[in-house]
Amino acid sequence: MTVYVIVQLKMTDRAAYDRYQARFFEVFKKSSGRLLSADENPAILEGTWDRDKLVLMSFPDEAAFHAWANSPEYLEISKDRKAGAQGIVLLAKGF
Repeated sequence: MTVYVIVQLKMTDRAAYDRYQARFFEVFKKSSGRLLSADENPAILEGTWDRDKLVLMSFPDEAAFHAWANSPEYLEISKDRKAGAQGIVLLAKGF
């Protein structure tokens, strides 16, 4: 079952986040996931949003997501993501 990963980020150290972003695609392309959106200016249609960036990814299943998220390569670069931004990360199951 396809799963979707929704990430909402609030930047705290742009230089650290930029280091993460510079290495992200090299690591992500080794996964079976698809990057669907990475938007620093999403349209807010209802409510309030106090974040700076939205990222949307899909993976064939939950195991594929966890394989990527827990890979040594991703764990290494994620240090800069965590240093550079406060994140809310959601995993949603598709139909």
